[in-house]
Amino acid sequence: MNNIDSDFSLVDLEKKILTLCQSHPKGLTDSILQDEMPNVNVEQRVSALNRLLSAGNLDLFKSDSQLIYKLKDPDLVSKNAICENTQEKLVYQVIGDAGNKGIWSRDIRLKCNLQMTQLNKILRNLESKKLIKAVKSVTASKKKLYMLFNLDPDISVTGGAWYSDQDFESEFVEVLNQQCYRCLVQKVEESLNLCVNQPRISLNNSFASSEEVWKIITNLKISKVTLTVTDIETILNTLIYDGKAEMKIESDPDGQEFKLYRAVKPIIDASGLEKTPCGICPVIDQCYENGAISPATCIYMKEWLES
Repeated sequence: MNNIDSDFSLVDLEKKILTLCQSHPKGLTDSILQDEMPNVNVEQRVSALNRLLSAGNLDLFKSDSQLIYKLKDPDLVSKNAICENTQEKLVYQVIGDAGNKGIWSRDIRLKCNLQMTQLNKILRNLESKKLIKAVKSVTASKKKLYMLFNLDPDISVTGGAWYSDQDFESEFVEVLNQQCYRCLVQKVEESLNLCVNQPRISLNNSFASSEEVWKIITNLKISKVTLTVTDIETILNTLIYDGKAEMKIESDPDGQEFKLYRAVKPIIDASGLEKTPCGICPVIDQCYENGAISPATCIYMKEWLES
């Protein structure tokens, strides 16, 4: 290929570069490109690379003093090719970069520098091709977040097991809280009965792992959604905040750490602060000012203050 004077030839060169990227997953350098395509001059190569970068087919990195070109996610590249024009590709790329946390239409408009009417048309087109989808966030149920069609929304968007149709299931959380506490109390009682007059052994045996509690809760079938061990640990943490449980970390022979929980009797009655919605909130560790979950936007705190 001595001369690239047609769009078809340039397309062929782009395909050749993409094929080379697939055979070099760690990336292509200019020296590799020169060795693999000795008949292509620098101007031709740069022109093809710039088109691939603009189309979102390649990522550009810098290592030491040389540039490295890497192929983007193959699935992303193939779907990017379905887009009708550069603006559609740009919108699709911006949404893809947002991952499973999604992105608001306002942010897409600012990143792509598009008019809202123009953006809405592109979004509808991408949705009709099942390249993207609109989801609702628990933090703003009246607004839409956009993400790639094949992604499952992050827990910060859905709220996880504690939300249903963007509504916080406070009764469900309270039931789980009570059942988990009952599991820990039963563990303590069993330990006392089996290890009479052996306080040290009784104490060690009175702890239950989060996986053990998870199995008991799962067997009770009180949840319509599938709970994970992490979900149960979240509930167990609320018991710690309430002063009803304590936690310690142990290690197995392989050095793998795991958490153990034990029911305890509160030294004092629950304070007024613990009786607020925060006292049983399973996502309190994700709550902070200006965050996706924030005290200023918490509808349950507002309801509690007005009650």
